[in-house]
Amino acid sequence: MLAAELIDPMLPALKLTDTVGEAMEWMQEHRIGQMVLTDQNEYKGVLSEDLLMDVADEDIPLTDVMRLFEQVYAFENQHSLELLNLALEHRLEVIAVLNDDREFMGTVSVNELLKNFARELGITEPGAILVLTIDERDYSLTEISRLIESNNVKIIGSYFSSAAYGMPDRSRLTLKLNRRDIGPVVSTLERFGYNVESAFANTPIESIDQERLDLLLRYLNT
Repeated sequence: MLAAELIDPMLPALKLTDTVGEAMEWMQEHRIGQMVLTDQNEYKGVLSEDLLMDVADEDIPLTDVMRLFEQVYAFENQHSLELLNLALEHRLEVIAVLNDDREFMGTVSVNELLKNFARELGITEPGAILVLTIDERDYSLTEISRLIESNNVKIIGSYFSSAAYGMPDRSRLTLKLNRRDIGPVVSTLERFGYNVESAFANTPIESIDQERLDLLLRYLNT
């Protein structure tokens, strides 16, 4: 999903002529600790509730208040993953979205961005989660998908995490599946040499090598 599609129309932007008190009221109303500051269609940065609380006079206009992240924003055609990286890097609660002419288009709530990311990964869907420890040289999602689908189970989300430098065999592949009963899937993957590090499901998993692998079974409230 692109940044333009994630803009929250209910989340207003502050103006330079607004006062500190007005800004605090807006933040409390929307239950958010940051808001974007604009001057007409020009992005001016982000205001923080913590900084506003240190201002002695609530009638001071925002033009006289210190602002943050004046050079941190997203363009309308950037992908949601790029926005997520931006938010994590700068610890943002909101992200300003600009068009190609650098005109302010609207604000993305990072909280809603995370919810959208969870939906896209299938995290909110019922089903089991598998974590495989894998050597990067052997990583083939096509092959792993084929083995899983041979048990009439589908992958609805995946995430590959590279290992630390010098440890290529400790990379992790996290899979979200559309079924909770994944015992046959675990058996198939183990039979073909895949190391199932952990499994999270709603039904017991009988592993052909459970003691060696020390599978961790948990229950998800989905």
